Amino acid sequence: MQQKKDTPQRSDAQRNRERILDVALAELTHSAEVPLSVIAKKAGVGQATFYRNFPSREALVLELYRYEMQQVADRAAQLLGSLEPDRALREWMDRLAEFAMAKAGLADAIRQATSTPGGLTKPGHAPVTAAAQLLLRANEEAGTIRPGVTADDFLLAIAGLWQIDPCGDWQPRVTRLLDLVMDGLRAGAPGR
Repeated sequence: MQQKKDTPQRSDAQRNRERILDVALAELTHSAEVPLSVIAKKAGVGQATFYRNFPSREALVLELYRYEMQQVADRAAQLLGSLEPDRALREWMDRLAEFAMAKAGLADAIRQATSTPGGLTKPGHAPVTAAAQLLLRANEEAGTIRPGVTADDFLLAIAGLWQIDPCGDWQPRVTRLLDLVMDGLRAGAPGR
């Protein structure tokens, strides 16, 4: 009997899938050429389980990219539920930076997965854009940032993240860049 696509996975199957994605992120960030058998072994799953979840390297890489992007997007609402809007925005910016560094490390694997003719296409960044918009609107309503900043404005302002070398000592540079962006968002805020 075949399982429907929209049927939720069993909890152990979901844990296996998440463990594969966690290991794949670490391994593929270091080398786009890591054998899938190494990822399966380090994730503690058999080949059949691995290939049932990810039938090809390309499927794994693109799902990893989509999964990580969704984790970043989901974090926005979580932070807004527990922190003041400006603190939530700044902490979310740190999580976005971690994603940017991981994505840079995965760039070769993503490029390989999407460059074959008729191959898979890279997922769009709509979840991250929506999360940025959610945080910006919450901050605008709280008076903690200048009014009228769009998600596109914000993403352009932090585009420097993608220019920082993920192999170097990137944390201090990222912190400085994001603090500058946050200071710019606060300038002209009605509540300041």
